[in-house]
Amino acid sequence: MRTAPVFSSRHLDRLGDRLTADVDSGAIAGADLLVGGADGAIWRRTVGYRDRVARAPLGPDALWRIYSMTKVVVSAATMVLAERGALRLDQPVAAFIPAFEHLSVLDPDGGLRPARARPTVQDLLRHTAGIAYGHLGDGPARRAYAADGLLAEDLDNAAFADRIARLPLEHEPGTVWHYSHATDVLGRVLEISGGADLQRVLDATVLEPLGMADTLFQISAAMGSRVAQPLPQAPGQRPVFHDPAQPRRGQRGNGGLVSSTADCARFLRMLLAGGSLDGARVLAPASVRLMTSDHLGAAIAKAAYYPPGPGYGFGLGVAVRLAAGEAPFPGNVGDWFWSGVGGTYFWVDPVEGFFALLMMQTSSADQRQHYRTLTRTMVYAALEDRRLSETSP
Repeated sequence: MRTAPVFSSRHLDRLGDRLTADVDSGAIAGADLLVGGADGAIWRRTVGYRDRVARAPLGPDALWRIYSMTKVVVSAATMVLAERGALRLDQPVAAFIPAFEHLSVLDPDGGLRPARARPTVQDLLRHTAGIAYGHLGDGPARRAYAADGLLAEDLDNAAFADRIARLPLEHEPGTVWHYSHATDVLGRVLEISGGADLQRVLDATVLEPLGMADTLFQISAAMGSRVAQPLPQAPGQRPVFHDPAQPRRGQRGNGGLVSSTADCARFLRMLLAGGSLDGARVLAPASVRLMTSDHLGAAIAKAAYYPPGPGYGFGLGVAVRLAAGEAPFPGNVGDWFWSGVGGTYFWVDPVEGFFALLMMQTSSADQRQHYRTLTRTMVYAALEDRRLSETSP
């Protein structure tokens, strides 16, 4: 049996003190950092303000806009439906959304031609469907999204998927990893295969079995007082973060969920434990291994914007470490991570048997990267050598 990871509380407290100092200096509003294992929390520090403008302190029940961490929840739900026979990963997307039967690709010179392949569910999961992202880069597909006005409208998932299918692809399906709206389309696939809207599909497959009651596309007005807010960019001017209490037609699989630290920790504990938690089995161990293995290999190219970074491939919704070096922070081959554009971040290290979850809200890309690398480095600095702890008298 694997022994539990051993951390130096003194070194972890050093990280907590650093976050506190950054709150005091005005660099961040607040942060909630939890290090845990399959059996529960190992260490946690909650510092600063839920809303610095209102001088409201940050509590452990705060709600966070997790943005792209939504993709990982949707990916896990996809694996559950695959286990139940509701879909296959090698199935064409067109089997669920007929508009994906006949797709076109825009060449850099502006020419339009039929796509040579049809994207699959696996392509949606690993961002190789050829779809672009509406707020990244300046490729031909992204420009087509802007001209169409696709992202300016509040469309339900059915209308969004049909509309994006009629716009050109950035790449041939199955050839290039390109961060994209693929998980939005995947959300529609889950609605069709799961027979309900995306919230209810996530509830039935992942959220309710794990008791994740705070993980929602839309929260009640009463829950609004728990939402963590970023620092103002100027006096009285907050960054543009969506209001999760406002009703919307779209339940966006790429970044629409709000969640709590406790909910996200239960989700990560389940995956770290091989798919089960507290007697509830969500996924088979084989599905977790498939999800957290590299699905790019050498054949699939990487677009210029590649947030997994050096030393990492990509699995089904998560970046997967392939090399002990290359990345500018410590880890182990086989660890996996993802993050949200609003500042949330996690990684799971199955070799050492722990996960770390950082919850904060910031609109600064530099600040997001700073705290991801800082947290990684300082958490591993607190990890005791397992070989020494196992041989100590």
